[in-house]
Amino acid sequence: MYISKAKAQLILDQPFFASILLSLPMIEDLSIPTLATNGNEVRYNPEFMKSLSLGETVFALAHETLHCVFQHMHRRNGRNANQWNIAADYIINDLLIKDKIGKTIQGALVDSSLVAKGKTTEGVFDLLPAETENKKQGDKDNGGSLDQVSDASNDPAENAVQASEMKVKVIQAINAAKMCGKFSGNLQRVLGPLTKTRVDWRAVLRNFLSERAKLSPSYSKPKRRFLADDIYLPSLTGEKLGSIVIAIDCSGSIDEKLLSKFSTEIKAICSDATPSQIDILYFDTEVLKHETFIDGEEIKMNPIGGGGTAFSPVFKYIDEKGLAPIACVFLTDLCCSDFGDAPPYPVLWASTEESGSAPFGDIVSIAS
Repeated sequence: MYISKAKAQLILDQPFFASILLSLPMIEDLSIPTLATNGNEVRYNPEFMKSLSLGETVFALAHETLHCVFQHMHRRNGRNANQWNIAADYIINDLLIKDKIGKTIQGALVDSSLVAKGKTTEGVFDLLPAETENKKQGDKDNGGSLDQVSDASNDPAENAVQASEMKVKVIQAINAAKMCGKFSGNLQRVLGPLTKTRVDWRAVLRNFLSERAKLSPSYSKPKRRFLADDIYLPSLTGEKLGSIVIAIDCSGSIDEKLLSKFSTEIKAICSDATPSQIDILYFDTEVLKHETFIDGEEIKMNPIGGGGTAFSPVFKYIDEKGLAPIACVFLTDLCCSDFGDAPPYPVLWASTEESGSAPFGDIVSIAS
């Protein structure tokens, strides 16, 4: 099998696909003929994978990735499963072929004119003849789909969490690919609108920090603070979070309401991940104040300042003080040209504006 080599090739050539794929566990499963995904994992028959060349393996893994990106497991809405899966394959294969990703697997469903007419999975589904309903999933040699897409769970709350987390992953993967200069025009056309769609910045922040602590959502220990409202949300379990830095832009763009919302979510994350230390830096063109909160201490934010904005002094201060955070989160309007050099730790720009750009790090809008 070429699975490891295919992943390595995607990392080098297709960072968007690699970013999503590497977050999905891959599990051997002899009960399926080819491949399958439910949005949380990818299952594969090892004998089928052995029959593929390296290029075909790249194609297959990218194919599964796009099922998750397009959230086909959440969109079927009672449609015939076989016909829905076939429609999804036409859409995905057309995109992969246009972007020359891997080598098309023999028997894969390809019809560019059908995709041009249907445009979406729902549109292609409506154009397919009725007999496609009886095509067997995974039977690619007889006009069936390449793989199986399992429906999402019967728990609406769990589905909402899964869909939200995938949207966050997609946006982060798009940003990562753009920074590498490897995000194609075709992908931009298909996925670009996602970057303009408002996402829950709390989910982005939570995912950003939980990934650094190798945390995962667990329903065995639901969040107690939501139970009183009959809302069942997963807590985060895993390794303890290390030290993080929160840098707050005090140039005048952060009002009390926004600071309160941001502070509330930081406290919630701390309750889940228990970081060893949080260093809050207040800055404009220099670091004005530094407050440190150790695990268990109540976090209070008290901004001061009001001048211009420069980000490079923050990174310099972190280095001079030897803080060594596992991640740094900026609360800012991103109205600044002095970013300095990219630090060795991940950076999240939580921007108070709808638009903005940064030469490194991830960006999420927290505009109200």
